[in-house]
Amino acid sequence: MNDLQAHLLVVDDDERIRGLLQKFLIRNGFLVTVAKDAPQTRRLLAGLEFDMIILDVMMPGEDGIALTRDLRAKLNVPILLLTAKGETQNRIEGLEAGADDYLVKPFEPKELLLRINAILRRVPAVKPEQAGPKVLHLGEVRYDMERGELWRGTDPVRLTATEAQLMRIFAAQPGEPVSRERLVGDLGPDDGPDSDKSQERAVDVQITRLRRKIEADPKQPRYLQTVRGAGYMLQPD
Repeated sequence: MNDLQAHLLVVDDDERIRGLLQKFLIRNGFLVTVAKDAPQTRRLLAGLEFDMIILDVMMPGEDGIALTRDLRAKLNVPILLLTAKGETQNRIEGLEAGADDYLVKPFEPKELLLRINAILRRVPAVKPEQAGPKVLHLGEVRYDMERGELWRGTDPVRLTATEAQLMRIFAAQPGEPVSRERLVGDLGPDDGPDSDKSQERAVDVQITRLRRKIEADPKQPRYLQTVRGAGYMLQPD
């Protein structure tokens, strides 16, 4: 199934768990977007099509079971629930709400992969014309999430390997800040002296170069924004 790079939405209020799951699933061939709560999940679902939602049950505000029940009334997308509770009653409640499967934390990453692939195999293949566009619009520029390509009108915009990786990271969580520390980690650590500072400076340089390819005015960025104290954020139209 992940020959076609299935697009997964991971919803968890714990930033560390979101990041770990995202990196693990991307390494295993999936396209992964993350959300921290029910409102952000709904915003993403309003603009993007997903092949599966991996949803934490224990979240502040609207919990995963209530969100599952609400989403299931409108969408057929498969839902895999994650929870720290292992009691039979919780599993039954989640399945009755419309979840396709249920995995109790802590779990082995390999088991998560097996569950995801088993669910995806059960889902009928969607014809290409039915699939929603996985494209982010940035003014005159558009970013094709599946192909990892940036276009200005009919002209492709060449990206370096690092710029392409940055775009994948930002596009996976549009409208959400990504810290410089996270970018350093995702782009690969540097073990040299003063590595943290030098790597953060290197990220800043790459952001500046990427802005030149996206923004009408790179000095007044509209789409690849700096969020004071939080990092950088891609804000599509």
